Amino acid sequence: MTGPGGGAGVTTGAGAAVSDGPSVGTDARRIGGRERVTGAQEFLADIRLEGMLHVKLVTLDVARARIIAIDTTAARRVPGVVDILTAADLPQPVPRFGPAYQDRPILAEGETKYHGEPVAAVAAETKEAAELAVSLVRVEHEVLPAVTTVAAALAPGAPLVQDPHVRAGGDPLADTNILKERHYGWDRDAVEYSRADLVVENSYTFPMVTHFAIEPHGFIADADADGIRLWSPVQHPYLLQKMMAALFDLPLTQVRVFAPDPGGGFGGKQNPKLEPVVIYLSLRTGRPCRLVLTLEETFQAVRRSSCEVHVRTGFTREGDLVFQDIDANYLIGAYADIAERTMTKSAYLACGPYKVPAARINARAVLSHTTPSTAFRGFGTPQMIWPVEAQMDAAARALGMDGLAIRLRNLAGRGDEIVRGDVPADGDWPTSLRKAAELVGWDEPLPPGRGRGIAVGIKSGATTGLSNATVRLLADGSVIVYAGTSDMGQGARTIYAQLAGDALGAPLEKVTVVMGDTSVVPFDLQTSASRSTVFMGNAITRACEDIHAQLREFAGELHGVGEDDVRIEDGQVLLPDGHHPIAEFVKVGLGRWNGELIGTGRMRKPHMADHPLGGTPAFFEFNCTAFEVEVDTETGEILMHKHVTVSDVGKALNPLQVEMQDEGAAIMGLGHTLMEHIVLDDAGRIRNLGALDYRIPTTKDVPLQLTTAMVENQDGPGPHGAKGISEGALLCTAPALAAAVTDAAGIVIRDLPLTPERVWRAITEAGGPPTR
Repeated sequence: MTGPGGGAGVTTGAGAAVSDGPSVGTDARRIGGRERVTGAQEFLADIRLEGMLHVKLVTLDVARARIIAIDTTAARRVPGVVDILTAADLPQPVPRFGPAYQDRPILAEGETKYHGEPVAAVAAETKEAAELAVSLVRVEHEVLPAVTTVAAALAPGAPLVQDPHVRAGGDPLADTNILKERHYGWDRDAVEYSRADLVVENSYTFPMVTHFAIEPHGFIADADADGIRLWSPVQHPYLLQKMMAALFDLPLTQVRVFAPDPGGGFGGKQNPKLEPVVIYLSLRTGRPCRLVLTLEETFQAVRRSSCEVHVRTGFTREGDLVFQDIDANYLIGAYADIAERTMTKSAYLACGPYKVPAARINARAVLSHTTPSTAFRGFGTPQMIWPVEAQMDAAARALGMDGLAIRLRNLAGRGDEIVRGDVPADGDWPTSLRKAAELVGWDEPLPPGRGRGIAVGIKSGATTGLSNATVRLLADGSVIVYAGTSDMGQGARTIYAQLAGDALGAPLEKVTVVMGDTSVVPFDLQTSASRSTVFMGNAITRACEDIHAQLREFAGELHGVGEDDVRIEDGQVLLPDGHHPIAEFVKVGLGRWNGELIGTGRMRKPHMADHPLGGTPAFFEFNCTAFEVEVDTETGEILMHKHVTVSDVGKALNPLQVEMQDEGAAIMGLGHTLMEHIVLDDAGRIRNLGALDYRIPTTKDVPLQLTTAMVENQDGPGPHGAKGISEGALLCTAPALAAAVTDAAGIVIRDLPLTPERVWRAITEAGGPPTR
């Protein structure tokens, strides 16, 4: 164990399936899977430190309010209360932080900006004492008008969400509620004057949803004059370390982050949220402090951005795209977090995986008095794919085509440009589209009352980054891999063990993967953008190649041959006089070299200052989704008979894990498509906090038949030609399902989610169900 609770970030290969031969490309048993199923996995809430205090937050049941006074007198008299922190107790002006802009105060300063923003925090000997004290804190406040919609935020004279002085100097948008705006495209003038035979123009909305990870957010801090020790299930441990070092004016060496495996992240645990509050309380009390949010509080801490998109799309009479004219407003919430990047990256690929002769894309990140939004699986792309793919279906109906035919006409093939002047399509995407159509039975006769729909989606992989890995080959042939990636359910440990085990001839049960401690593992920029297999996988592969070089030197010295006469292949040391398994070779000879060989490797994709995204995509994550559904015209309920998802993966290093990732993403995509949406009242308060009032898909909501498939052409930049996966299967769920509903019920809905009420109202307004 690396420190109190640090073992939560370290998992060995115990329990992995024993296998003979290479494991890459096989369904190797997931490392840590048994522990998660049995409950033996240690999450943050399971960690206990001696003398630890429990922290609870004081909030107001209002979106925006001016804080007049905070009275903690009664709360401090509660037995067990040790400290109560308000903004007045912090350095003045109150320090601010954030991954892109330092705009978020540690506690609300003068005014709350969203429902549930903390105005104070209580530290007590027990959680019950802290909760009682919170109920006794009196906050005198004046409710202020809040802007909670795009229209309200952009209206003339709208209250400003951010004070202009918080913005960077010279920001021309400082006196507006627009944080940033981006303008992309090519042949933009041609959009205005093009001669399209058909122009389809519509507006679409995508709902505000929450991540709903099974594990709520939690934080533990143990801080003193020697530095900060911080436990957080964060996806980016090194970013958290960097931000806290800057906030508390400490060298990086004095901030140590332990990152236990998150119990679900989906982007919601990428960036710091309430860690500074817990650190300050630990510094003030001289004791470790722990804050674990309830599910309801997590709703108020993080969400996905909602979006309103207006699209004009031009086509020839044959169904070829002529132009795309897209105007998008992302409602990002009260603070920037990473939402500007979300808007930027998704807007850049707004035209989707198609060949588009002319494009004009305008996107805005709009501030509002709502929960700050952040990364969410798909990173803004589902918000944009929903309207663009719906436009394809609208055009197909107008032109007398079907959804498959119009997409095959326009879909980019390998090497075709999708963004003018940027990297071309890196996969055989039409194959995925045809495969999905075949699996859903696209050309088969439809049973009465049913409909089919199909859609495609694309997401840019990581554009920049640095991943480092260290691999140790021990004297008994066992292997230790050190990686800064967070394993939040994607199965990174298993993939890394497979890569290192195959490269060094070690079975999986003899490979240990260490993660989750910034003082132990080497730097990794972040765990996001489906980069883990490509970036860290390449770093581990190169670390193993470093060991291979040492083995050749070692073997040459032992056997008196030149290094060029020694080869390392398939876990074997190949010599002129025979071959030896690496494990047996090192058992015999490593004693002379003091016990082990250590390899280091890295993958770096440098920043490109002249690129709108800071760099070209390392790969594209492409997916095709198809549905066959039946709509109950009396109730508006949708019965999904078939749900098909096909991903272009390059190479499946562990096919079963790819399948599980795609299944999870597919079901998650059903959430924002069918039921999930945060409901706000006129005052900006969230009215459906928690599991009872906020619906997510359950076993009763899944399709009767869910089929996941993959296309493997080994054309990715990762090990063995792999690409990143795990986001693709939710990218185009909404337009594919909506198209099937239109086919089945004859209605067109452009606002998500497709709730039974919304579907029923559309059928009723259309005059009843269609006749076939």
